[in-house]
Amino acid sequence: MLTLAVAAMTAGIGLVTVPPSNTTASSPAAVPSRIAAHFDLTKGQLPENIALGPDGTAYVTFATARQVAAISPAGATRILATLPAPADGGAGTPALGFALTTGIVRTADGTLYFLYASGDAATTGLYRLRPGQEPRRIATLPADGLPNGLAYDEPAKTFYLTDSVLGTISAVPLTGGRARVWSSAPELAATEFLGANGIKVRHGAIWATNLDRGTLLRIPLRPVRVKAAGLAGIDDIAFAGTGDDHVIATLNAPNKVVRIDADGHAKTLLTAAAGLQNPTSVVVRDRTVYVLSAAYTTATDPNLVLATLPRR
Repeated sequence: MLTLAVAAMTAGIGLVTVPPSNTTASSPAAVPSRIAAHFDLTKGQLPENIALGPDGTAYVTFATARQVAAISPAGATRILATLPAPADGGAGTPALGFALTTGIVRTADGTLYFLYASGDAATTGLYRLRPGQEPRRIATLPADGLPNGLAYDEPAKTFYLTDSVLGTISAVPLTGGRARVWSSAPELAATEFLGANGIKVRHGAIWATNLDRGTLLRIPLRPVRVKAAGLAGIDDIAFAGTGDDHVIATLNAPNKVVRIDADGHAKTLLTAAAGLQNPTSVVVRDRTVYVLSAAYTTATDPNLVLATLPRR
């Protein structure tokens, strides 16, 4: 999800403090990993979010290129769609000043859904991309916001998305239509730059991150609960296993991927030594962890890193 690196319900809240990591950015990775694909920085191929196909194809959004792409298991890149630039070139996009594609989801039928933030009421929104077709906007979103993370609740046939500027989570039906604000809890708000960021649906609750606050939130039908804190630069999350006791998170500016246990304690899994360059997004399949790095501030090597979790 989008991070600070791009630009250089209150009751019942439980707070779990994460002790500072004693692992430096140059420390060796705690799990084996390899760089599976390198992307072209000069073409704006800064990978922002990822969804996996059943054959291992990674579907990603390239932020500043305003593109959706498919990365084959062999590492080949194929551009699927490019969104039109707004008339002002994206200068009106809140907080950032450039238009960008952000969150992405793939449904079982192979359809891709993704977000576009352009600062333009005519183009900002949730898009659908069916195989072999052109992208189509199915829900408009506020042009004065920054739609960022996207998750899909299959049983409810509903998308949930974060807005990092407005500090909200909104819901949109699978068929598209009107977006409604599902939560505007204060824990989602930004304090300096960007608030609500990454998002997932898990066991009847919404899990979201807040970049500015460095928090991981669990939002059931009742008020928000802070599951972990002290996670500077937390961006995206994924789950390892079938329970909620192991969350994998990307920490953008610190160039880390960590595992957060049920008590909110974080353990570093990957660092810059594994090739991380401002990691923006993560997904887990079986024991394989897919990590996108956008190189927003390192400006060196946007890439896709694959790592293997130990057996539990």
